[in-house]
Amino acid sequence: MPNGLEIIKAAIDDFEDIQKYMLLARKENATETYAELKTKYLSLKAILTVAGVNLTDIDKIKE
Repeated sequence: MPNGLEIIKAAIDDFEDIQKYMLLARKENATETYAELKTKYLSLKAILTVAGVNLTDIDKIKE
């Protein structure tokens, strides 16, 4: 069973991946894809914020 740090690391990794795909979707003007990714982005951002993770340096989207 993963401990708290492993769970937070997995969420950070997912957050970084989602942002990468959001930036690609924005570049390709894939608005529907971007909107779907944004939903996941906001969920992960909320979870990481509640977990006390400082998103200042890792949040590239800033929405």
